[in-house]
Amino acid sequence: MKKGLLICLLVSMVLSVQAQDRWQQKIKYKMDVVMNVNTNNLKGKQVIEYTNNSSDTLKWVYFHLYWNAFQPNSMMDVRNRELGRRVVNGRTDWEARVADRIAKLRPEEYGYQKVGLVRMNGRPQKLEQHETVLKVLLDKPILPKNKVVFDTEFEAQVPIQIRRSGRDNAEGVRFSMSQWYPKISEYDHEGWHPTPYIAREFYGVSWI
Repeated sequence: MKKGLLICLLVSMVLSVQAQDRWQQKIKYKMDVVMNVNTNNLKGKQVIEYTNNSSDTLKWVYFHLYWNAFQPNSMMDVRNRELGRRVVNGRTDWEARVADRIAKLRPEEYGYQKVGLVRMNGRPQKLEQHETVLKVLLDKPILPKNKVVFDTEFEAQVPIQIRRSGRDNAEGVRFSMSQWYPKISEYDHEGWHPTPYIAREFYGVSWI
């Protein structure tokens, strides 16, 4: 009995220490967006309050630009077409919802998200983009327990719905949109999670 109580006590102590070591970044978005429903384009501005609740100093941040996956020759398009070359039990092995549909999109059916400017506390920052991931190289690190304000200018085109998000789906819904804005990546005890969007689930910081 005493041995069982000791084990429970030790487990509780370990869990308590782990809980104290956990934190969550805080983020708050304000957006002003103009949508043209005839051209399926939108333009917007963001003001983002970002609080670094970690004990780490952040030298860069990442944004997700998910709609850039819906373009011919994107990583998601190439992945699905390569899967389509394989035949398993007499059937192609690609994801049926996507298949080779991205490769066949016309320019007016593409999806894209373009960020023209990111400022931190009013200062323009250097940007590096690779498809669905935008890296913002900060001119001044975000210190632990500090808050900064980012403001961005962006434009986007809503893609034909192929997977999860887009327009004019099979049910006749004109717009069914998620992840349609430049979205800051999650930073947790494991570090940044700037995973490219290649038809897998995304992990993002909660916002208010």
